[in-house]
Amino acid sequence: MAEPVQTPQASFPPRIFSGIQPSGGLTLGNYLGALKRFVEKQEEGIETIYCMVDMHAITVWQDPEKLRQQTREGAAAFIAAGIDPARSILFNQSQVSAHVELGWIFNCIARMGWMSRMTQFKDKAGKNSENVSLGLFAYPSLMAADILAYKATHVPVGEDQKQHLELTRDIAIKFNNDYGVDFFPVVEPVIEGAATRVMSLRDGTKKMSKSDPSDQSRINLTDDADTIAKKIRKAKTDPEPLPDSLDGLKDRPEARNLVNIYAALAGHTAEQVIRDYAGAQFGTFKPALADLAVAKLEPITLEMNRLMQDPAEIDRILGKGAERADAIARPIVDQVYDVIGMIRSRRG
Repeated sequence: MAEPVQTPQASFPPRIFSGIQPSGGLTLGNYLGALKRFVEKQEEGIETIYCMVDMHAITVWQDPEKLRQQTREGAAAFIAAGIDPARSILFNQSQVSAHVELGWIFNCIARMGWMSRMTQFKDKAGKNSENVSLGLFAYPSLMAADILAYKATHVPVGEDQKQHLELTRDIAIKFNNDYGVDFFPVVEPVIEGAATRVMSLRDGTKKMSKSDPSDQSRINLTDDADTIAKKIRKAKTDPEPLPDSLDGLKDRPEARNLVNIYAALAGHTAEQVIRDYAGAQFGTFKPALADLAVAKLEPITLEMNRLMQDPAEIDRILGKGAERADAIARPIVDQVYDVIGMIRSRRG
């Protein structure tokens, strides 16, 4: 991607934005790579805005009833994991029109060359790129709009989304340069923790994914305690014991993945886990990991199940969050229209 000339960074109050796509059941990877860190950020005293990005979900066809169900389930997961809708703003993207309005403007700011280099599009489209939706190609500019509609300064992301965040930075810089303003912040990624990229339980070289055909490849946040324990016990490993240093995991992706998962769930570093379990066989380590995973995840699953018994309450929470989100985003997008020269004489 070309390196735009960066404008001096204006003073922007710290604000965190991030979202999760409601296009399938959430997994341990979503919890460790996103939800757990979202809760931690909520505790730091910075304004936090979290979104179910349902407009992104429809870049591939979604069954309408399933989309509603998955959006509610995602919101329930946020709340069950510890997001407090009174302290953080929690809403679904389609209820705040500023996202799609700014997304179109950013379609006109972003360059085709930037978009065509997005590796996630290439991965998802594969050899079928002529037949996928235009939305799938353009959605990184909508992601930029999700963030910049709130002038967010920091975004917790996994490694796989880092390229899209770099595009967001480039769009902000180009907008500021094109119009001679210091209007948008150049957002900073927040990538931290031992398991920012959780890998498949069946193949340590592939990301844990809700779209993987094998349910054994992932731990779903809806799995009960017995299922979680069984999946960990059956996770692919190798015959060697755990080494006494991280260097010993270099060519052992499945072992490294399980160590990272343990570290993230326990709030330890991977180095600490290796020190504690150096020389241990997986017959010892896997049961310990299973017990830890059940202890951390079962309360979330039970609370999600309770919340899903009252979908009207989830909808109320999302609607209230959307009102709060719109109160921030609408004035920002209105200012964008002024900056780019749009006449806005309509009243009412």
